[in-house]
Amino acid sequence: MRNYMQFLNPQILCFLFFSALLLCLVETKSTIEPCNSSNSCPSLLSYLLPWDSKLSEIATRFNVNFFDILASNSLFPITPSSAHQILSAKSQVKIPISCSCVDGIRRSMSTIYTVHAADTLASISEGYGGLVSAEQIKIVNAINATNPLTYRGTLVIPLPCTCFDNVNNGGNAIYMSYVVQRRESLGSIATKFGTTVSDLETVNGFGEATVDPGDILSIPIAACSSATLNWYDESMIVPNGSYTLTATNCIKCTCEPTDITLQCVPSGLDVPCYNLRCKGSNLIIGDQCVDLSQTACNVSQCVYRGHRGGKILSSMKKSSYLECPDSLCHSGPSCWPSSSPYPEDPFGMSPKPSPSLPLPVSKAALRTLASSGRLGPFLFNVLQLFLLKFIIYFLI
Repeated sequence: MRNYMQFLNPQILCFLFFSALLLCLVETKSTIEPCNSSNSCPSLLSYLLPWDSKLSEIATRFNVNFFDILASNSLFPITPSSAHQILSAKSQVKIPISCSCVDGIRRSMSTIYTVHAADTLASISEGYGGLVSAEQIKIVNAINATNPLTYRGTLVIPLPCTCFDNVNNGGNAIYMSYVVQRRESLGSIATKFGTTVSDLETVNGFGEATVDPGDILSIPIAACSSATLNWYDESMIVPNGSYTLTATNCIKCTCEPTDITLQCVPSGLDVPCYNLRCKGSNLIIGDQCVDLSQTACNVSQCVYRGHRGGKILSSMKKSSYLECPDSLCHSGPSCWPSSSPYPEDPFGMSPKPSPSLPLPVSKAALRTLASSGRLGPFLFNVLQLFLLKFIIYFLI
């Protein structure tokens, strides 16, 4: 028995050696989109953290703003301490990037890496979670014996991305590059991201539904677009389940998972914002009011329309229904703003006139009051209201 084992072990070892060698020679699959234009598109990377990292470190690694990472992952609010938030290893983070056309194919070349003292091509590649190989970094940066890695030198990191005109099956979409992990199948990945195996096969040009660890797939993520919203000189496409900030961070536009429609409201961030109220209305952007009549449910909404020269644009949108949708508040016929998750007055303006203050009175109205002998009582009432508000102010 012992002699048999001595004879068998070298065969097993040899078999394992050549199996490992063959696995090393098999190249991972990646989706490549040919292109012939200079335009770029928004894209996403699905980044599996190789180690614990601060949000600011991740932002620096990919040359993006940390608040754009927060927006892509639907994390809100944004605070001064957000950049120092630590994400644990193996966390999946969406990274927003711009996908360009470079040498006839789509890829992102905007990430620049500064070489550290102990870096190797392999360690740099590992830091990007399998999104780029050491060989790709070597080729793009022409690293060789005469041009080695140098401390504090800079490298271009080629990252995978696709655009496909930001369309999938007739709807708006943003494409995310995803690295296949161990024990994953095309079916499990399709379920994870709310799509189908056949859709992934079509997008990635697969002849069969098999994937291997390390393969990079292009996954379509349904998105909301401003193309049909009549915005002034501004276009926007936002992935499902995320948001973006616009109008100098005054407006937050969200693409909800259950409703592929942009919902724009004041961001509530500590930035100076003006023109948030719709002209001739008590409503600020994002507010709506319901007016019930005997025959219909009339809804008025103050909607965002873009920005120009520092000015935020908005307009009133009116809709009528036979019955009010369940999502609307129908507490009464008066048209006042609906409740908002933001503070009562975060922008130096009240969403509706305060009932404790007298309304403005014209000179003609004052002359009428004087001629009728009612000016004295009127002024007394105004003085009472003023004194009452003055007392309440100091008591609070």
